Amino acid sequence: MATYEITLFLNALRRQGSFKMVIPNDVRADIPAAEDAYHSRPMKTLFLLHGYTGMAGNWVPEELAMKYNFAIVMPSVENGFYLDGLSTGHAYETLVAEELVDYVRRTFGLAKTPEETYIMGLSMGGFGALHTALAHPGTFGKAVGMSSALIVHGIAHMKPGEDNGVANYDYYHECFGDLETVEERDTNPEVLVKKLKAAGEKLPEIFMCCGTEDFLIEPNRALHAFLESEGVEHVYREGPGVHDMVFWSSWVPAAVEWMFG
Repeated sequence: MATYEITLFLNALRRQGSFKMVIPNDVRADIPAAEDAYHSRPMKTLFLLHGYTGMAGNWVPEELAMKYNFAIVMPSVENGFYLDGLSTGHAYETLVAEELVDYVRRTFGLAKTPEETYIMGLSMGGFGALHTALAHPGTFGKAVGMSSALIVHGIAHMKPGEDNGVANYDYYHECFGDLETVEERDTNPEVLVKKLKAAGEKLPEIFMCCGTEDFLIEPNRALHAFLESEGVEHVYREGPGVHDMVFWSSWVPAAVEWMFG
């Protein structure tokens, strides 16, 4: 597995930044079976999104990337929820969905079509994966949200000075904009679904999973119910577990199989 950390000027952030990438193209010549596996399918690309308080990192076992022959692109967006924030230098949605996709296409010849470009995340990154794919269906063909932080309805109508124990009003306002209208705008994945359906556009394929003891289980169930009510085909799974890497690691193989199998 070839690994990279690429430092460059990021226009979306108005500063120098970096992202990580792994590409399974360093096949061992002394193991013929490995070479056969590498050449068995064209290389696809997975954008892998970290959670709140996290940073770029690979939590997909290397053997899965080798088995299914996909590269992994790992951006860091601080705690920006993969949205274009209000202030200059916080355009995280633009960073992931446009700037990094364009760079990977130009530099590595990868991620050229939705059929070969997928996105997956956990917690805040799960929200980011679902929202980004719905906002950019011409770029991402499949999206996986694990224990997704589907918090739009929970922060709606929050007032200045309030704090919900995770973050305060100012933080959510910076990320999501006006919290009085957050449920009615494109920051809400449900709004994006309705817009795509009204326009007759193809929706990305969606896979969701969440632990039954996870504090985010109810908003995940709510989005699942919404997608069902809208007739949107998707995969939704629950299993024992809380909001931690034990649960996510146990579901990564199923998610990768769904995307690349």
